[in-house]
Amino acid sequence: MKFTPLTEPLYDYLVHHGHNADPVLAELAKETEQLGPISMMQIAPEQGTLMALLVRAIGAKSAVEIGTFTGYSALSVARALGSDGKLLCCDVSEEWTAMARRYWAKAGVADRIELRIAPAIETLRALPADRGFDFAFIDADKVAYRDYYEALLPRLRPNGLIVFDNVLWMGMVLQEHPDSDETRALQALNDFIARDDRVQAVMISVSDGLTIVRKRAPGEART
Repeated sequence: MKFTPLTEPLYDYLVHHGHNADPVLAELAKETEQLGPISMMQIAPEQGTLMALLVRAIGAKSAVEIGTFTGYSALSVARALGSDGKLLCCDVSEEWTAMARRYWAKAGVADRIELRIAPAIETLRALPADRGFDFAFIDADKVAYRDYYEALLPRLRPNGLIVFDNVLWMGMVLQEHPDSDETRALQALNDFIARDDRVQAVMISVSDGLTIVRKRAPGEART
């Protein structure tokens, strides 16, 4: 049992000892916070840094995001893609993504982000058959996570990554008799990915839990 429980002071220490203090992202986070309780939908700063690090580490140039909200995660990913990268953002809210657009423009990455306002599964299914991705982030309606996974995995290049948010669901994934469709869907997804030999996966306790999935290369030995 090798883990360190996080207290609030220890969490603050963690955040302040990573590269998590970008001024544009901080300004976006502050404005999002003014939306009230719904601001909890925004990812944590260290999560944005981690995702940017992963995107750069695999040399990703094409990415897709399911669930954009006010644009913090998209901004983190788009910057990491570089000036020749492209990010497809899928969301259903014109209101929240209007804020996102302002900050993408402010950060100088608006030209590398395509935003589609429609149910994400419809957007994915309507893409050309040859449209592929190096990196994907899924942070939308939990009941549809498995559908997004199955729609994206065939489009992901070998060794590409999919990151799922909220996989610990504030600890509710441990409930024996969950009373919400979201909890049941996340439990089923987590169990499925743990057995899916098409990928290599790790679940980590960043923010509300992330699962990072790497698509195995053809012929790769299962270990």
